[in-house]
Amino acid sequence: VVGKMISPQSLTVAATAIGLTGGESVILRKVFKYSLILLVLMCILVGLMSTPVLGWMVP
Repeated sequence: VVGKMISPQSLTVAATAIGLTGGESVILRKVFKYSLILLVLMCILVGLMSTPVLGWMVP
């Protein structure tokens, strides 16, 4: 999910859909920070799942 937001194919489809052909770099700059935030949250979640706090989620 994290990589899908910044994949070249997704950026091209998004730019074409909003009529910003050739503006993939603009979209990448705006989406990149959200991708990093999601990555940090996923790392925290996985880290907590390895402790007793959220260990019950792992079978």
